[in-house]
Amino acid sequence: MTVAEAVGRGGEQSLLGTAPPPPGDGALRWSRFVPATEAEGPGRRAAVWVQGCAVRCPGCFNPQLWAVRGAHSEAPGQLADRWVAAATAAGARGITLLGGEPFDQAGALAVVAEAFRDAGLTVMTFSGYTLERLRVWAATRPDIARLLAATDLLCDGPYLRDLPDTTRPWIGSRNQSIRALTPVYADRVQAIASAGGADSLEVRISRDGTVAVNGWATDAALAALLDDLGIRADRPSTVAVATLEKENPS
Repeated sequence: MTVAEAVGRGGEQSLLGTAPPPPGDGALRWSRFVPATEAEGPGRRAAVWVQGCAVRCPGCFNPQLWAVRGAHSEAPGQLADRWVAAATAAGARGITLLGGEPFDQAGALAVVAEAFRDAGLTVMTFSGYTLERLRVWAATRPDIARLLAATDLLCDGPYLRDLPDTTRPWIGSRNQSIRALTPVYADRVQAIASAGGADSLEVRISRDGTVAVNGWATDAALAALLDDLGIRADRPSTVAVATLEKENPS
């Protein structure tokens, strides 16, 4: 059921995200978790960036998360318990699932999403697949059906860099939709559909000077913001070096 939606427009000819997601293997591959952010959905939320994406939109904000190589890999039940505790302690009202592509690991993330729901928290999910396709695949894929059922707010559709959207929060292109799948965020989605909303960006600078970014900004705005701030910890070259060092310790 869709309670409210700010529907995207355009991009019907794109072939991105038209093949079904690959089945997961039970473990959850992830790159980053923050217990509290206000740039990845409504209110204060935890957020997890999963590793691996079969959609691979050109111009993606996180291309370093396309490959599965270098990911943390853990049992989703153990992660869920740890993340719920961390999110609750940080005052978060829910979790946002990003990537990478969450529905490429639908079964494992369903475990996490259900744990947050059981704790009275909400779930927001991003996907490069459209809701219409996800619902078709869910008829024969219980993992996809479970994650959809545990999602309150969905941002769906591939990012198309030729259709930039600067009038709605959270998403990057005009073809993408924002949908309330439960009543929790229906009023917020209706407000976005009628009046739009602004994006936000968070920059975290660690004690060693590395920089981590989350939220959404254009390439030009991001470059201007990060100029002289230091090394972005999640840029592709930095991730590649860290992965090589982990796999080949001296």
